[in-house]
Amino acid sequence: MMDTCRIKNLYNLDETIAKDLFEGAEYPWEVLPKISDFIMELGNTLSEEEYEKRGEDIWVAKSAKVAESAYIHGPAIIGKEAEVRHCAFIRGNALVGEGAVVGNSTELKNVVLFNKVQVPHYNYVGDSILGYKAHMGAGSITSNVKSDKKPVIVKAGTERLETGLKKFGAMIGDEVEVGCGSILNPGTVVGPRSSIYPLSSVREVVPADSIYKKRGEVAEKM
Repeated sequence: MMDTCRIKNLYNLDETIAKDLFEGAEYPWEVLPKISDFIMELGNTLSEEEYEKRGEDIWVAKSAKVAESAYIHGPAIIGKEAEVRHCAFIRGNALVGEGAVVGNSTELKNVVLFNKVQVPHYNYVGDSILGYKAHMGAGSITSNVKSDKKPVIVKAGTERLETGLKKFGAMIGDEVEVGCGSILNPGTVVGPRSSIYPLSSVREVVPADSIYKKRGEVAEKM
């Protein structure tokens, strides 16, 4: 089951300009502490013809649409054809992929959104990585800190992986669908093409090509 958690099994790295961020890492959460510095390094290499630099540490693609009411705190990169909608709140250390949608009242913090990701309605995404075409339904969130403030452990059945991170939301694979109102608790990993039922509370590794109905009830997609 832990094999699901490996970068090579979760993400198509050709669908993000952050491909180099993952170099040398085995599991995606290993790169969470590196996002800020990576954005600064990458931002300074982006084409001035394609990206507008705002202040010292924000780069917005000229083809992106950013609502006047949206707030962006750097470091941040908003990719080509991305859409940042009304009252979105980007707190910093955020890389928004090409064609991605950051919607009304959605908050991002220390994240990588691959191309075509959609977090369109009232989402909180913190200390997380969302793969190509992943979609979070309205009101679904990542919870990125345990109530006891202890380091997050990724769990799959009887298997355990210690991350050493106190802040860790969710690693969501390519083309995952997260149902409305769901909570992805610290250390959640969802394999590619899987679906999470609405109003779920997930705190484990969900295999690829699965339907998560509730804890202990995960069906294989037909």
